[in-house]
Amino acid sequence: MAQVRLPVRPEHAGIEPYGAPQLDVPVLLNVNENPYAPSAEVVATIAADVAEAAATLNRYPDRDFLGLRQDLADYLAGESGVRVAPEQVWAANGSNEVMLHLLQAFGGPGRTALSFAPTYSMYPEYARDTSTAWVTGRRAEDFTLDPEAARAAIVAHAPSVILLASPNNPTGTALTREVVEAVCEAALAVTPHGAEPGTSAVVVVDEAYGEFRRAGVPSALELLERYPNLAVSRTMSKAFALAGARVGYLAASTTLVDALRVVRLPYHLSAATQAVARAALKHSSSLLAQVDALRAERDATVTWLRAQRPAALGGAPLQVADSDANFVLFGTFPDRHAVWQGLLDRGVLIRETGPEGWLRVSIGTPQEMTAFKDALVEVAGL
Repeated sequence: MAQVRLPVRPEHAGIEPYGAPQLDVPVLLNVNENPYAPSAEVVATIAADVAEAAATLNRYPDRDFLGLRQDLADYLAGESGVRVAPEQVWAANGSNEVMLHLLQAFGGPGRTALSFAPTYSMYPEYARDTSTAWVTGRRAEDFTLDPEAARAAIVAHAPSVILLASPNNPTGTALTREVVEAVCEAALAVTPHGAEPGTSAVVVVDEAYGEFRRAGVPSALELLERYPNLAVSRTMSKAFALAGARVGYLAASTTLVDALRVVRLPYHLSAATQAVARAALKHSSSLLAQVDALRAERDATVTWLRAQRPAALGGAPLQVADSDANFVLFGTFPDRHAVWQGLLDRGVLIRETGPEGWLRVSIGTPQEMTAFKDALVEVAGL
């Protein structure tokens, strides 16, 4: 085929598509999936409901999917104790698309998105793809966020959108209520660049791993009633073990949700996807039954890692971040790629991500975590 030069946008030239390595190895602990597949009972319900939806596939799906939004609102009420109306819920093909909708609605040329590094590596890509300027403040050495530092960054950059992951990816760090309140208050007080006076920035708290938070760690859902500029996003990929279904959602004021309805593509959530999500929500208790086990395995992994004294570090202890997610960030290694490759050579795939020297391991089954520990002992000289 003849070669042709295409009019690629300059900011996309030479960029590799996002994606963690997808390799065929025995132990996959690199993309924060739930290691426990849906039960046969859940699969049967999903199959039956999708079969029913299949009989209507000649018609477009419910464009506003209020049935699914009601089911998600009911789930959030049970999980967090916060009741929202179905009109306050929005869903899309994974929380990635939810985030893209947010940047399409509130970002754009002449506007800025702000977050605090290290954080989720897709955030700057959402900004890039919507021609939104991207800036970051810094987290503390322990990956927490100081409310005064957050306020100062908001005043300095006057963003339209502020993205806060809690628990944060890749560190696992959860935000305190004080920090979220401080950010929301600052967002109300600063007019974003490119916006009319009196306009407030949108604060997005990304709780993709929210169900894994430790006892006593609050959800930002509790602040929705106070802050109409706040959106709290969740996903069914992690705790619900539905990564393959691609269902993410958020809760916010109806005004904010209505702005997202303007930018979404027509019929963006297929009838089959809606059926899968609603079927899974019928079994939320059983699907979430493994969350406690994964929390316990995570905490045990943190304890084990902190007790190690790798030869690669001269016998110094590993650094391990506190985690409220289903993964653990640990390090720091002079050559983290060598450690990552050594684990891969032994059939264990984890993630080379985060600040220099750190690695991230997703929490798997007890057998998978034993394989990870045995491999790390060999590779790092524990």
